[in-house]
Parts: sequence; structure tokens; C-alpha cells
Amino acid sequence: MSNSADSPTPASRRPRFRPVRLLTGAVFALAGVIFWTSFNTAQGTNLRSDESMLRLSDLIQERSRKNGTLDDSTAKIRSEVDALARRDNGSTQAERRKLAELEETAGTKKLKGSGLTVTLTDAPPNATPQIPGVPDPQPNDLVIHQQDLQAVVNALWQGGAEGIKVMDQRLISTSAVRCVGNTLILQGQVYSPPYKVTAVGDRDKLGAALAASPAIQNYRSYVDAYGLGWKVDQHDTVTLPGYSGTVDLHQAQPIG
Repeated sequence: MSNSADSPTPASRRPRFRPVRLLTGAVFALAGVIFWTSFNTAQGTNLRSDESMLRLSDLIQERSRKNGTLDDSTAKIRSEVDALARRDNGSTQAERRKLAELEETAGTKKLKGSGLTVTLTDAPPNATPQIPGVPDPQPNDLVIHQQDLQAVVNALWQGGAEGIKVMDQRLISTSAVRCVGNTLILQGQVYSPPYKVTAVGDRDKLGAALAASPAIQNYRSYVDAYGLGWKVDQHDTVTLPGYSGTVDLHQAQPIG
């Protein structure tokens, strides 16, 4: 037992002022402000709702439609300008024939001939392995990727395609096939699967090039395993549109 001299006095047991407690109080106060601001901003709605994503998707689709309309207008005006230029440029018949050949090679004119169409489609979202021993699919295993479309386009060029269109757009030397998420962005327009790639050329050579492509062989292993879509349609005659966008080529240049 301690004596009275050793016992703490009432004054010694009084809570002391501690900076840590002040900091803790400030943190809780700040948290309260944040929660109130969040509630006031949300106004009772779910902050994690998909409305913003839906609005963004609608905006992308709207801009895509506007781009398509502008492309059509550009193509019409270009056709009129080209007609006027040919009428007034004083070129010879041989020069006009050479120009027509160059335009055909560049992809700015319609192209008609035999060919084929490759259709790529996402697998069902609830797909399960269709081959024994194959692991369950991951989400990325069930959708078309940029490299899948590029593999088809590259194989068709390798097979001697005279021209190619992806969806409704003609490809030229500066065209880039890009995918963002589950959508294709091509020359200012947005597309969703199924994706169609059409080529004009010798159908046997085109088909052989598709079969020989290692990248396509890899893709078709996922077709067999999880049900990704793969379809090849032969055409006796198919017409590709002429490219109607800008043909200006921009490249990087050193500064200084």
C-alpha cells in the first residue's frame, strides 16, 4: 500500500492537453465535411451508377453519326471537285488514265470483284469451355481484340487483296484499326461487334493466307475453346467503296 505522499493528487489525474487528440478531432471533422459534401452532391443518387458511362456512350455514338454524315458530304464535294479538275486541267487521255490507276491503287475509287468477308463476333458472356481440360475463360478471352482484327487485315493483304474494307469503310495506307474496350474506332467512327472485314481479290489465295496466319490460328483456338465467332463468306462479286476521308499524311519531324 502506498502512502498519501505517493498517491497522485487530483490535479495530477486531470487530462492533459495533447496535440494528438486535436489532430484526431480535426480528421473526424474533415471526414464529416467530406461525407456531407458527397451526400449533397449526389442528392440521394448512387455515385457509382452507370449513368455517366451511358451518357458518354451516347455522346460517342452521336459524334460517330455526325462524322459519318460529314464523310458522306466530303465524298460528294470531292467527287464534284475531281470532276471539275479533270474537265479543266488540260491533261491528255493517257494522263487521265494514269491518274485513274493511281486513284484505284490509293483506294479512293470504288473497287469491284470477287472476294470474301470475314466476320468476328464476341463469345456469349456466360460461355464455358467447349473442350475438355480447357480452363474457365477470363473476360478478355470472350471478346474481339484489336490484334484479332489486325491479324485478319494483315493476312488478307498478305494474300494479295486488291482492296479491303472494315465494316463500311475502305482502308488505305494510313488507316489504323484501333479498339477501345469493346468498340472499334476507325477513321473517326465507332463500331461494335460483330466486325466484318471484306476483301477483293483471288478467293483461294485470300483463304489460304487466312489459314496460314499464326495469329489467326491462335484466335481460332479460342473459337474452338470458348465460342468466339468466326465466319468466312465467299463472294462472286463484291463492291468496296472508295475512301472518302482526308488523304493528308502527317509525320514527326526533328526540331532544331
